[in-house]
Amino acid sequence: MDEAQQGVASVATSIKVPLFSAGRERTGELELSAAVFGRTGHNSLLHEAVRMQLAKRRAGTAATKTKGLVAGGGKKPWRQKGTGRARSGSTRSPLWRHGGTIFGPQPRDYSYKMPKKAWRQALTLAISDRALNGKLVVVESLDLSEAKTKQAQAALTALGLKHALIIFGDEDGNFFRAARNLAAHKLLPVAGLNVYDVLNYDELLMTTKTAKAIEERLGSVGK
Repeated sequence: MDEAQQGVASVATSIKVPLFSAGRERTGELELSAAVFGRTGHNSLLHEAVRMQLAKRRAGTAATKTKGLVAGGGKKPWRQKGTGRARSGSTRSPLWRHGGTIFGPQPRDYSYKMPKKAWRQALTLAISDRALNGKLVVVESLDLSEAKTKQAQAALTALGLKHALIIFGDEDGNFFRAARNLAAHKLLPVAGLNVYDVLNYDELLMTTKTAKAIEERLGSVGK
């Protein structure tokens, strides 16, 4: 399936995004692949990707008891003929009070998968939306002197972030330990980057190194 069928428009080779220090001071620009950070297109892929993720999160544990699952009712209430009443074989019939349920919900799996290529394109569209609308913040480093939540909160406040999805790498261990308890923000490794969380948070924060890792991971989309 080509990009036209997926509703994804053609893009330039690369884009430049602002590069900041930990204090929100602009230190330069970072050149990134437009196929990952500068893609534009229709929202149908984003809609489908979010639906798929939410479907996977459904517990699917709703259940009701049929007449065969309700305790009791093994004895026939009265004889088949001669009583003048309707025939009945069990007091747990769905027609009776305290009986079973007809066509009630049963445990099921709601999850499904969309094509891998379509998912990857949806992810690049979500990331590009944040980059093209000034909601992507790329910093040189997320280093902290100590893994303290107070320091992590101060760093995020200095960057002007109030509700951010933070993508961290292996080298950002101190920051992860310090910021993981902050209720207003969410941290994800590069491998856990997904469409729903990118769209669900107002800002997207990453370091130069994680931006390059994302570019390498998704750079083959559309080729």
